[in-house]
Amino acid sequence: MTQNHKLSKQLELTNEQTSPLFRIMWIQNRDEPHRRHFENNICAFHIGNGFILSVAHNLKVEANIFKSIDNALYLTSIFPLLNTEQRQLFENCYPLEPGSEKRYANITNPNDFQTIINLLKQINFDTRWTTMMKRGVSRPHLVIQFSNDLFFNNPELSQHFNHITSFAEPGIQRHTFLVEVELVEGFYNEDIALYKIINTPQAVIDAMPHLEIDYTILDDNTENYYCLQSSPTSEIGKLLNKAQIDGFTEHFAIFNERFEGNYNLEGLRYLIKGYFRFGSSGAPYVVYDSQTNTFKVNAVQSEACPIQLSINNQRDGNFQYVNAIASPLQIIKERLEKHLNAST
Repeated sequence: MTQNHKLSKQLELTNEQTSPLFRIMWIQNRDEPHRRHFENNICAFHIGNGFILSVAHNLKVEANIFKSIDNALYLTSIFPLLNTEQRQLFENCYPLEPGSEKRYANITNPNDFQTIINLLKQINFDTRWTTMMKRGVSRPHLVIQFSNDLFFNNPELSQHFNHITSFAEPGIQRHTFLVEVELVEGFYNEDIALYKIINTPQAVIDAMPHLEIDYTILDDNTENYYCLQSSPTSEIGKLLNKAQIDGFTEHFAIFNERFEGNYNLEGLRYLIKGYFRFGSSGAPYVVYDSQTNTFKVNAVQSEACPIQLSINNQRDGNFQYVNAIASPLQIIKERLEKHLNAST
């Protein structure tokens, strides 16, 4: 293939109409636009048939607080564990909506905000995103944005969205579409998470660009290797930049998790040299296949890798993050293919 073929494919990866890179965000009160709240922003990409890959390390992080809660959950899991003064605080900060079975946050005092967080920790109320998802407090969605108000420039596909799942954002001059996903499996040791699009017509899924997978463990002489991530100063744009496999590590790190116990991030990883922005976790590393004139995903951006510097003869806290750690998809190949094959 000529260089022009490759360039065309490179530009496709960054164009809003042809890029397989999206974001997953957890949404509270999705169906109430005046109360809708977006959190837990992470990069993600489509690998076909509605399957989405990202990282897993954000799933068990604690949200610390919530914007609303079902009254039944409040009465069984929070209220009985509080004393009289604490109950009054919660009643003031989360009043029951008349005619509803939900309590919505009404926290005007910053001190009350922190007190609520502390009390939820004190009574061990689980605000991890995985638990918030299971309880229906917050649900993950793909956030897909375009310069016009059409879903991939298709009026027919756009009709599958309503005022809840499609809305203008004048402040960023974009139109946002929300596509709901569910967690299929978290590969926590490998720091990879698999999601699947739900409650969405197949025609919408089929229109979304995707990446094929290359499970090869590539060597450190690999050329045409790139990271596809959000643009440097905004999560709206997209950036494709050269990356270089600089080495390999049998990784080990401890993820602190107070509800189910700590777990390890471990196994084979690439050490990557090349630009990456903070907030790029979940971004795909892609390799160009000249035989098929396609880019294929080979690994997922996982962590920043620091170099420790000595400043004034001191090292503590002096870190410069110039390298990245990426999880090759080969390390979950059998488990991932089991899910992908089951859907065919």
